[in-house]
Amino acid sequence: MKIANKLMAVMAGFLVLLASATAWAAVGQPEPWQLGLQDAATPVAEFIAWLHDFLLWIITAITAFVLGLMLYIFVRFNAKANPVPSKNTHNTLLEVAWTVIPILILVVIAVPSLRLLYLQRDIPVADMTMKIIGNPSWNWTYEYPDLGLNEDGSAKVTFTSYLKSREDAAKDDVPYLLAADVPVVVPVNKTVKVIVTSDPEGIIHAWTIPSFGMKIDAIPGRLNEDWFKATKEGVYYGQCSELCGKDHAYMPIEVWVVPQDKYEAWATLLGSAPDDAALKAFLGTIKPAPQLAQN
Repeated sequence: MKIANKLMAVMAGFLVLLASATAWAAVGQPEPWQLGLQDAATPVAEFIAWLHDFLLWIITAITAFVLGLMLYIFVRFNAKANPVPSKNTHNTLLEVAWTVIPILILVVIAVPSLRLLYLQRDIPVADMTMKIIGNPSWNWTYEYPDLGLNEDGSAKVTFTSYLKSREDAAKDDVPYLLAADVPVVVPVNKTVKVIVTSDPEGIIHAWTIPSFGMKIDAIPGRLNEDWFKATKEGVYYGQCSELCGKDHAYMPIEVWVVPQDKYEAWATLLGSAPDDAALKAFLGTIKPAPQLAQN
């Protein structure tokens, strides 16, 4: 009876979870008790979500088949139903089937998996380039070389993004540990190539945006590259996803995807080296409206 009551309680909790609209998916950030992936905002993330669902159907079918086969064997071939056990040692057709069918299943899985891998790693012609540097002080530095270079070859537009304090996050109604004091701003529907590295005196980090379907390591002394093309305006959050030390949990990533004209206005302002007050005031005028989750 106790076991039955516990099972009923678990099922009731699961049904409550399913009934919660916020438990399914979120746009740009995780939600408490979330099920499923964050809503996709790039072609790569959309492909990842499709492949995830596709594999879930295959896994479910295999699990149901094996469970049904086991139940059939329990009933059909138990000692009571078969007091004299069979002496069969092999079955050629069955052995061929359980070898060929798994191979075919793996081929069906391999084809879209390789297509996704090619899509992720084949960097298309970019509309803009952004350099990302993971710092040993557990924050990110961003450079926009397309917006101009200094005489020494360094980018004119560069800034370091820090964790927004708990008080400021509460005041601005943004998620603490995900929100940054200065966000990354990129235009919508533009291919952005990112060059990622870490301070030569630093440690390995990883720049990750779940809604973009991307995660790329930032390694000291090495340049990695990735890309994304955000097709939806909005605010997207991520975090360092490499265990990088004591402040690993305090290394957020915040990306704003805005229309081209707002991006150009932001780039112009940043190129004039504004003070913090002017920058924050301007950011308030271009912040994208929150998007609703697609349930």
